[in-house]
Parts: sequence; structure tokens; C-alpha cells
Amino acid sequence: MKTLRSIALFPVVLALALPSTVATPQAAQPAQGCTLRIHVEGLRNSTGVVGTTIFTSADGWPENNDKAFRHGPTAIEAGEYQVTAAWENLPPGDYAVAVIHDENKNHKLDRNMIGWPKEGFGFANNPHVGLSAPAFKEALIHVACPATETSIHMQYK
Repeated sequence: MKTLRSIALFPVVLALALPSTVATPQAAQPAQGCTLRIHVEGLRNSTGVVGTTIFTSADGWPENNDKAFRHGPTAIEAGEYQVTAAWENLPPGDYAVAVIHDENKNHKLDRNMIGWPKEGFGFANNPHVGLSAPAFKEALIHVACPATETSIHMQYK
């Protein structure tokens, strides 16, 4: 999807994996002890799912889930405008976090004809987003044991 980066006005492309395709199944991982709770607020409706993606390096940030450390959807309860995604058994360290509100559950951030997002998105630290995704370093948070919590406010353009 790198060709979109050069022609799109807003190159945030995040695809969601089905729960069975998450990079490393939770049950198969040795217990690391750290949990990352991502509180996503400001959803415009309770339709669809919220997809979270965490990266350990700038390689692939933010659109290439094949290079993400973990990624997957979290259900939204009917009538709710916020959700908490929890990633358990993470090694302590620095992670960049991106989220999308996948309203139609098609596992990607939908765009209009000029490349502008039609669905919500957000990043750790809630950096200002103009015509492109924030830099990897702007969305980094430090995860420590036993748990780290972060809040991301959903943006709709």
C-alpha cells in the first residue's frame, strides 16, 4: 500500500486481522506479566469494532499489520461510545499504538475518493493529525508491569 502514501492526502491505512490471525496467539505466549489497556473514547456510534495495532519499531508504521507486534479487533457494546482493548503478556518496553473505528467490519480504514478517512482513527498520546499519520515516535508509550493504561480520543475528519 506504499503507493497510496504518495497520492493520498491522508495516508493512514490500517487493516484489522480477524481474531484468529493475530500475530501471536495469547495462549501460546509465555507469561510476561505486563498488560496494556487502551481506553478508546469519543466513538461516534457503537457500530462495528475498534481495531488496535501496536508496533515496536517504525518499520511498517502505522499501516502494515504484517510488521505490527500485535493487532486485532475489540467489540463495542451496544449503546456505548467508548471501549477498552487489553493486550496482556507484553514484555515491558516502548510501543506505538494506532486505533481505528471499523464501523463496517471490513478490516480496514475506509476512505473517500480523495483519500480522506471516512471512519475514525486515533493514536497514543493523541498527537495532532493533519494530512498524514503522526511519526512513530509521537505515538510511543512506555509499557511497564504490571499494567499500563492509555487513553486515545477517536478523531473523525
